[in-house]
Amino acid sequence: MVEIPDKRPLGRSGIEIMPLMFGGNVFGWTADEQQSFALLDAFTGAGLDSIDTADVYSRFVEGNEGGESETIIGNWMAARKNRESVVIATKVGHDMGPFGKGLSRKHIFKSVDESLRRLRTDYIDLYQAHRDDLNTPMEETLSAFAELIRAGKVRAIGASNFTAARLREALATSARLGLPRYETLQPRYNLYDREEFEAELLPLCLDEDIVVIPFYGLAAGFLTGKYRTEADAAQSPRGSNVQRSYLNPRGLRILKALDEVAEAYGTSQASIALAWLMAQPTIAAPIASATKLSHIADFVQALRLELGEFALDKLNEASNPA
Repeated sequence: MVEIPDKRPLGRSGIEIMPLMFGGNVFGWTADEQQSFALLDAFTGAGLDSIDTADVYSRFVEGNEGGESETIIGNWMAARKNRESVVIATKVGHDMGPFGKGLSRKHIFKSVDESLRRLRTDYIDLYQAHRDDLNTPMEETLSAFAELIRAGKVRAIGASNFTAARLREALATSARLGLPRYETLQPRYNLYDREEFEAELLPLCLDEDIVVIPFYGLAAGFLTGKYRTEADAAQSPRGSNVQRSYLNPRGLRILKALDEVAEAYGTSQASIALAWLMAQPTIAAPIASATKLSHIADFVQALRLELGEFALDKLNEASNPA
């Protein structure tokens, strides 16, 4: 075990965060407001300081319209009076039903004001394009973000779910027109989901000094080791996705390696999976969700772990996409 590490920069933005980010997609879904407050209190009480959310969370839950997660976070910050001590990352562009979608100037401008209202703040630390919008010119999107930064509503911008080609185009557009650039990338990346990110996005991020805040850091809970059979998956709201995506020979091979390394280090599989992510190049902070206070303890354990060569080799070999 080592001491909790120093903060890591979000690209060239001047913003620094502790190397693990809370995934706010659970707020208003599998965690109600009271439970969410307790989780956030434990998270920040452990010295962690950044929360990722999106305007669309949790529209995917029947009866929700979107914005539920931002509202809970905003209520929590207002109750705790701690806005200046936390870094808030939210997103725009996903389908919000009648409210619209995409990265047009019009949609970004009306969306940011709604996010600010729900978050009960006058600025967003990291505002991210949730998904690429092929119907809107890059120049329009980046110019809109530039206006928000000048207005003080946004401190820095990031991209989520972009291909390497489109991220490269966005960076070139920013450089050519003197516009703010995406300082962060949020891709799906974890011990199981490696191939897509490592093939093209990782080299690009290394070349361009883009830092990565990967989502699905625990593969929807699969890398905690709690899903090993179809019966396990059937007991969770996220189980169908786990069964479809991860319950296969490669997934079980990764779990076996996690079991062995976790036993060697006297910690949980979740802590090992997150520590592996934090040890990868370009990673600023994995995003991990929690619905129980015990999950926060796993986060803290991960921060204190320094995996040795043997552990990293075992995990890399078991999870090798080839």
